[in-house]
Amino acid sequence: MSEPPAPPPAAAEPPAAESAGGEASSAQGLPGPSSRGQFGQAVLDGILEGNSVVVTILAIVVAMVLGGLLIAFTDPAVLQAWGSFFSAPGNAIAQAWDAAAGAYVAMFEGAILNPHTVTAVFHQASLGTALHDGYISAVFNPLSETAVDATPLILTGLSVGLAFRAGLFNIGAAGQWIGGAIVATWLGFGVSLPPVIHVIVCVVGGFAGGAVMGWIVGELKARTGAHEVVVTIMLNYVMYYFLAYILGTSSLQQPHSTNLISPVIAIDSRLWHIAGPSLRVNAGFLLALAAAAGVWWLLERSTTGFEFRTVGANPSAARTAGMSVERSWVLVMLLAGGLAGLAASTVIQGTDYQLNFQSYGTYGFDGITVALLGRARPLGIVLSALLFGALHAGGVQMQAATQIPVDIVTVIQSLIVLFVAAPPLIRAMFRLRRARAGGLSETVAKGWNA
Repeated sequence: MSEPPAPPPAAAEPPAAESAGGEASSAQGLPGPSSRGQFGQAVLDGILEGNSVVVTILAIVVAMVLGGLLIAFTDPAVLQAWGSFFSAPGNAIAQAWDAAAGAYVAMFEGAILNPHTVTAVFHQASLGTALHDGYISAVFNPLSETAVDATPLILTGLSVGLAFRAGLFNIGAAGQWIGGAIVATWLGFGVSLPPVIHVIVCVVGGFAGGAVMGWIVGELKARTGAHEVVVTIMLNYVMYYFLAYILGTSSLQQPHSTNLISPVIAIDSRLWHIAGPSLRVNAGFLLALAAAAGVWWLLERSTTGFEFRTVGANPSAARTAGMSVERSWVLVMLLAGGLAGLAASTVIQGTDYQLNFQSYGTYGFDGITVALLGRARPLGIVLSALLFGALHAGGVQMQAATQIPVDIVTVIQSLIVLFVAAPPLIRAMFRLRRARAGGLSETVAKGWNA
């Protein structure tokens, strides 16, 4: 009998480090070669496909370019130079570039940092001169003004964005702002309390005043089915005229004055400055950031936030799952109104210190723009509010330095929103390919839900 054939020699096992490869690295929480490759491919796909972040950045770039062209070709000197373009093309292009670049440089210096001020401070320091508070405030004043302008926009943007996530369109942030401002102002000058307690009571009162206005909208929608867009628009007009009435005929009017203006609130009720008395940035900015963090936690980590998002995505499915859609509408509008009222308290207690008929400004409608640009996400709302705050603060410096009307800032903001709201246009302009199914594609709004 022949012996059975010997088994083939076993293949040598690869070393543990090599066999584990990317799996061992990923198991230990370290980026292996495969994970690094996947991350890089995801980033590349996001850029080429134009996900929401890329589209937003490109929209801002396009808006700034068009704004620069508008600045240049509304300048008489530039138009005169372009009248002789064929004889001196270089001069015409240089004039247009100088006009646009000069405006944006002035805007940057008014919103972020003025290099000339920094150079002067370093020059004084090199001479051994003691730097007093005036030098420090001059350096950080642009950032301070950006934060001050962004503070109410963050809160009104959160107000609109929170309602968006629940499928509601809150156009009434202006009326809710007025409701909060009335309560915060009256508590500021009409009540005597210890310093810290007085500030807190006024802030809570501002939130409560706006929350009541939001609650009315939610209650009407829940009980009668009244559309929140119609109700909020009408309540805006109610609050406009109510504000004019109480500023002219009640104890909210400043004594011995015929103007529509309230008394100045007490010093003890004012929000504290967080960078010294010479800079206007105050605790309201920190309050706005805390509110953004709170809204994020509410939406992403709480049961109530899950119900809001479910109701916003599909009210019928939410009702089938046992959720109270009407309760969610009332609660989300109450919170949205409170955030708008909180924006009013940061303005009254932080910078203005009194209420007049024009105090509400455009905060309510700017909040809609900020929420749309931030895609109703708390982080996006904060970033878009900071962008608009920088444009507002820089626009003042731009007008002072170049005599270009500050209205150009509104044009740039409108262009940004226009392009952000039209992703197919941005994709067509930059030849971005259509996002693949399951890839890094942007969320498309359904109905009122953002």
